[in-house]
Amino acid sequence: MANDVVRTEEAERRQVAALPWRRGPDGLEVLLVTSRETRRWVTPKGGRMPGKTDPEAAAQEALEEAGVEGEVGHEPLGVFRYLKILKRRAARWCVVALYPLEVTVEHAEWKEQTERERRWMPVAAAAASVGEPDLAALIAAFDS
Repeated sequence: MANDVVRTEEAERRQVAALPWRRGPDGLEVLLVTSRETRRWVTPKGGRMPGKTDPEAAAQEALEEAGVEGEVGHEPLGVFRYLKILKRRAARWCVVALYPLEVTVEHAEWKEQTERERRWMPVAAAAASVGEPDLAALIAAFDS
């Protein structure tokens, strides 16, 4: 049994994500994007990057996937897990550290704009829109 636990942990992939946020006219809002394949609402996320800290990598994912830049927090809001479904390989569990990113620049054009939709949402609506319960809880608890 202990070997099964080790194999499962070894199979998990570590990722980083950004939770882009701003103060909108009706209060705190967060920015979600759609995933490329399933079109579900997610936070911008990706693998850790050599030469960048995890917060810097999370900010880079926000720029590429959502077209936003800003001040990224140095400490994660928490972590969440999700099952990444891969087209030609077995599904794999990912453990993601979520970093707050106060948006100061929103680009009209960005790298993945033809592959994703982005949408600002009130915190409660964003929490209700994501499929991962742990991510929903982190978003719901977010108060900048």
